[in-house]
Amino acid sequence: MKQGIHPNYREVIFFDTSSETKFVTRSTMETPDTMEHEGKTYPLIKVDVSSSSHPFYTGGKTHIKAAGRVEKFNSRYASRKK
Repeated sequence: MKQGIHPNYREVIFFDTSSETKFVTRSTMETPDTMEHEGKTYPLIKVDVSSSSHPFYTGGKTHIKAAGRVEKFNSRYASRKK
């Protein structure tokens, strides 16, 4: 492998700002920010959405949609209840 042509692949912390969760993984992204985690300093990458806050992974959007369907059903057939 040629030296000096590949990006720096190292451990970094991704910090989800909406749910305030963090996880350590490897990345080539460059950032001037750092964060200390378990006694070691890592480069810090802030993200708005991750798997811990996105509705697709948390099931939040599906739950809201189901609640709307139940309310719509109840309002449509409320007059038929005996």
